[in-house]
Amino acid sequence: MLIVLLFSCLAGVCLGLEVRQSPSEVFAKPGDTLQIICSHDKTDYRQMLWYQRSPGRDTAMKLVGYLYFKDVTMEAPYDKDFNISGDLGGNTAKKGSLLMKSVGRGHSAVYYCAASEAR
Repeated sequence: MLIVLLFSCLAGVCLGLEVRQSPSEVFAKPGDTLQIICSHDKTDYRQMLWYQRSPGRDTAMKLVGYLYFKDVTMEAPYDKDFNISGDLGGNTAKKGSLLMKSVGRGHSAVYYCAASEAR
């Protein structure tokens, strides 16, 4: 069985912020480990948020967790299967990642990365 995972990004287009996500899509098998990288060049945007939108009836975007400078906050129940890492400090381009520890059926979804100013 293959699990289809699509990735996309959310950005403040009106602010001219380009958020990049890699890979853009992947086909994974149950049990695989998978990492999604998110990056942008806005040096004062020190918060990176990750969302999941599952297929089917409930298509609401759900917050997986977020990175604030180096601090990670994971939402339940995602804290069991996912991890977020990165360092959004300094005056350089920002990069963070979402790691799926063991891909399962419930992980088939579109994942979004968003960038925000630190508040």
